[in-house]
Amino acid sequence: MLPAPDDDTKNWSARKIYTEAKKSLSSGDYENAINFYETLESRYPFGRFAKQGQIEIAYAYYKFDEPESAIAAADRFIKLHPKHPHVDYAYYLKGLIYFNRNIGFLGRLFQQDSSSRDPESSKQAFQEFSTLIKKFPNSRYATEARLRALYLRNNLAEHELHVAKYYMTRKAYVAAVNRCKYIIENYDRSSAVPGALDIMAQAYDKLGLTELAADARRVLVASFPKYDSERKSKKSWWNPI
Repeated sequence: MLPAPDDDTKNWSARKIYTEAKKSLSSGDYENAINFYETLESRYPFGRFAKQGQIEIAYAYYKFDEPESAIAAADRFIKLHPKHPHVDYAYYLKGLIYFNRNIGFLGRLFQQDSSSRDPESSKQAFQEFSTLIKKFPNSRYATEARLRALYLRNNLAEHELHVAKYYMTRKAYVAAVNRCKYIIENYDRSSAVPGALDIMAQAYDKLGLTELAADARRVLVASFPKYDSERKSKKSWWNPI
């Protein structure tokens, strides 16, 4: 792309453009930073400054509230530079974008019918953080990624539990059992497991499957002996129909 005749940057070196982009980014002028990074990429696409700018523009897009552009930039950086020393940050940034995108879902999880909420962004965030942890266990972002992944995992499990409760209110007992099985199989150490076993036992009772109900209760009592007293102390706990 040729510079416009009135473009003040037309004679700037790659270093100069990058320096100005970095200044704008540091000062919070994200729109101007994006413009500088895009100019750098178009004029000097193969230099070291352009390579660094490719990851920094992802952050600029994120701060400028353009999450799709930020994700696309991070994906491009990962594809072009899979062994770059900062590629771990690209995964972290993607996870952070998805995490923040769905924070409203997580915040309203216990206030609205969660079966109407789509947890897809939380799943994507969990996947990005998990990939970062697996590929770069010693990354400076790994500790925070683990904490966020744990938080997401528990909330995703709670979402599934709320859906199971919803099915119970609709008398869809087989669907409730299947949701509970999914929790136990996929979120085995999450806080939702005892609730899943409890609902599963009640659903089996409703279906007349007394032996399966007894098995579920036996596992519940053996694995979570304090669960019943804790459940009774929670005023918001779902009461079976």
